[in-house]
Amino acid sequence: MVKRPPAGSIPDAPGSYQFKDTAGRVIYVGKAASLRQRLSNYFGSPHTMHPRTAQMVETADSVEWTIVRNEVEALMLEYSLIKEHRPRFNVRLRDDKSYPFLAVTVSDQWPRAMVVRGRKRKGVRYFGPYGHAYAIRDTLDLLLRSFPIRTCSPAKFNQHERLGRPCLLYHIEKCAGPCVGEIDEMPYRQLVTELIEFLDGDTDDIVRRLEQEMEQAASDLEFERAARVRDRLTAVRKAIEKQQMVAERSEDLDVIGIADDELEAAVQVFYVRKGRVVGRKGFVLDKVEALTPGLLVDRILESMYGDEPVLGVPKQVLVPTKPDDLATYEEWLAIGRGSKVQIRVPQRGDKRTLLETVTRNAKEEFTRHRLRRASDHNTRSRALTELQDQLELPEAPLRIECYDMAHIQGTDYVGSMVVLEDGLPNKREYRRFKIREVEGNNDVAAMAEVVRRRLQAYLDERDRPVAERGERPGKFAYPPQLLLVDGGKGQLNAAKAVVDDLGLADEIPVAGLAKRFEQVFVPGRSDPVEIPRGSEALFMLQRVRNEAHRFANTFHQERRSKRMTTSALDGIPGLGEVRRKKLVKELGGVNAVKRADLDQLKTLSFLPDAVAEAIHAKFHDDD
Repeated sequence: MVKRPPAGSIPDAPGSYQFKDTAGRVIYVGKAASLRQRLSNYFGSPHTMHPRTAQMVETADSVEWTIVRNEVEALMLEYSLIKEHRPRFNVRLRDDKSYPFLAVTVSDQWPRAMVVRGRKRKGVRYFGPYGHAYAIRDTLDLLLRSFPIRTCSPAKFNQHERLGRPCLLYHIEKCAGPCVGEIDEMPYRQLVTELIEFLDGDTDDIVRRLEQEMEQAASDLEFERAARVRDRLTAVRKAIEKQQMVAERSEDLDVIGIADDELEAAVQVFYVRKGRVVGRKGFVLDKVEALTPGLLVDRILESMYGDEPVLGVPKQVLVPTKPDDLATYEEWLAIGRGSKVQIRVPQRGDKRTLLETVTRNAKEEFTRHRLRRASDHNTRSRALTELQDQLELPEAPLRIECYDMAHIQGTDYVGSMVVLEDGLPNKREYRRFKIREVEGNNDVAAMAEVVRRRLQAYLDERDRPVAERGERPGKFAYPPQLLLVDGGKGQLNAAKAVVDDLGLADEIPVAGLAKRFEQVFVPGRSDPVEIPRGSEALFMLQRVRNEAHRFANTFHQERRSKRMTTSALDGIPGLGEVRRKKLVKELGGVNAVKRADLDQLKTLSFLPDAVAEAIHAKFHDDD
């Protein structure tokens, strides 16, 4: 464990600090306006720290720091060190796919348009990124009708230059034929400039210029040229339709949407230039370090703008939560842009609606990301094997049962049991419990009641004679290979006590998952089991815990709604739902039914005399 540096040796100045392990590897990099104040937070009691921070300090062997002039330089140094060392306790970006860009090789003699992925190089203008390659290919196909610049490789260009014959694209008017001298360099450069202006969002001037050119050709009776310009104009307008207008024409902004949980965050970014969405991308962050919502935004901004961004830094960046150090990040982005940059959380209007749209995209991508992990067979097998190893189980837990409680101050108390079989939810095996024996708010006792009822049902089923069991197994015929409770040591100890009392300690292993820090507890250990964050095992436990929580809350809401809609007319013999509705409507309310005399009730044709007498008796027994 790292030792606290001597008193007074840590400077009270801005800078970046690095924790290192015993092998000298950098395991965490941070920044601070005051190194002395920030580093002192790491040398207090471990019990007051976030568990991941405490784990980092315990793993570290030494701490070093570098002084800089201001907070912006500290931020820039922190980013460069994280990029160089990729510390294990810093947030990790997992961008699992390479996004396509539309690139124009402006430094070539005859610039070329192409769809590219991967690393960027100098002398090339990039536009995008785009969510799908087919989207930019369709757009490029339309644009080539209006701006027929070459798309061929250098080898193919040189081949046709030697042959003196153009390729097919020239004949279908999607290339101006620079390889065979059909266009001079300056007019070709003009086409390239117009294409770049269009992709930058400057579409109005191009449309207006094409309209004037078409009208001039028609007035000069050059109808074939007018028809070609008309076709170019049609293609330009179709391409414009693909660029959604979401803001004022003069506005450049990036919009960041976030969906996250305790372990990961999915991020979606819409790039808006000249009021149009010209690109989008998404990525996933592993929350290796403890992150507040503001600090999460800090890390996202660093990942987006740490290297030179392809589309530059816009005037505005819209985020769902302000960064923890707003002024520093605005100053940092302003350096990259060369002018003022505003980071803001829109509260109303079109920008708020746009941010909600991007956030909705992030939530959908987060759901897809989790479904991909949950549905892959190899991933599930790996998760079950990891659980067996980490929890020291006798076998892989092919059947996992998770229990949770739901109530409001002890009312409508319910419990839930959800089941994973081979890593997949088996909803036919889900069970719901009404708490019968616990009064008031006592989750520990409620957990013990639910687990006891479930396991006692298993024992009863197991001990039944074979002849009485029938062909279909009972509801609780199969024991869990891992019994998981949602909660900390209290719930875990309650469940363990029930298992021991029923003589199932050697058959059913028990574990608890505390939601606050995603800590996994097992009986006999005071410290939580260190299941690696981001691992498939922890993801599976978190998923089954969340499903148990959802299932319990749904049942609780059903019971509460039913209780709140209970009528004084319930329980009267012969008065079903249809008659009750007719009666209330006829007399004008439940209170009117209570006041009605027997003769009035008997005059109702849809109400038999016996039912009328039962209604009157319920409310007039004392008459």
